[in-house]
Amino acid sequence: MNAELLFDAKATLGEGPAWDEKTQTLYWVDILEKRIYAGTEPLAQVDDFIGCLAPRKNGNLILGKRASFVDFDPASSRQTVLASLSESATNRVNDGKCDPAGRFIVGTMDMNEKDPAGSVYSFDGKSTRALFGGVTISNGMAWSPDHKMFYYIDTPTREVKAFDYDLSAGDLACSRIAFRVPESLGWPDGMTSDVEGNLWIALWGGARVTRWNPNTGRLLEQISVPALQPSSCVFGGRNRNELFVTSARKGMSAADLQTYPLSGGLFRVETKVEGMPTFEFGRNP
Repeated sequence: MNAELLFDAKATLGEGPAWDEKTQTLYWVDILEKRIYAGTEPLAQVDDFIGCLAPRKNGNLILGKRASFVDFDPASSRQTVLASLSESATNRVNDGKCDPAGRFIVGTMDMNEKDPAGSVYSFDGKSTRALFGGVTISNGMAWSPDHKMFYYIDTPTREVKAFDYDLSAGDLACSRIAFRVPESLGWPDGMTSDVEGNLWIALWGGARVTRWNPNTGRLLEQISVPALQPSSCVFGGRNRNELFVTSARKGMSAADLQTYPLSGGLFRVETKVEGMPTFEFGRNP
């Protein structure tokens, strides 16, 4: 399998890809440029950092902005604040997605990338609660095909954690380390899962996406990406077998950019598996 360039976006910090099944649209963001994309087209320029997004059952998107959750109308770009977070001025929302029951699960991070000052929150459309704290750079999230397991990455730890997940209540239990990503591969960043229960992880600084068995910790596959800093991935396409990969140019040297000129691009990999869907935000207020 090869990663092909879809769009040479030169994104500063491309992130947060989400696939809208209803419209067959890939949405993603450039966090630092405060921009939303629909596939290869810029969709909107917003007024603050946007760390993640997800499709809503009402046809709109829910955005995780710097310290708030916002309803966004793609047709008009109208924004409506749904909830605000009590976060320090040096924190921002980073990665997030909806759980299979339609809650928006979002993590925050220290913008200086040094202190474990971030938290992971659950928003059901009415109230927001913290699931856990002590996070430095909140990143990958994924669920098992039976929705009973939640996987999570705080990038500097190099750990992929597993939690028992109570879908009816949205509660986490029995935190443990599923496996660690070796330093030689890069930093574990965004993550998704497939219907076989395996995890697909973008490796920041590793120029690759990897596939893992979370039950054994075995590395099953490595896919080279012609960008030094792959940041996240999501399954989409009509058969949900296409893996879309975002990447970033943030912090790269001139020499790195010469070696990886497509960094910041959007990539596509045609896989031999079916991915888990992007769940919609469905617990509307």
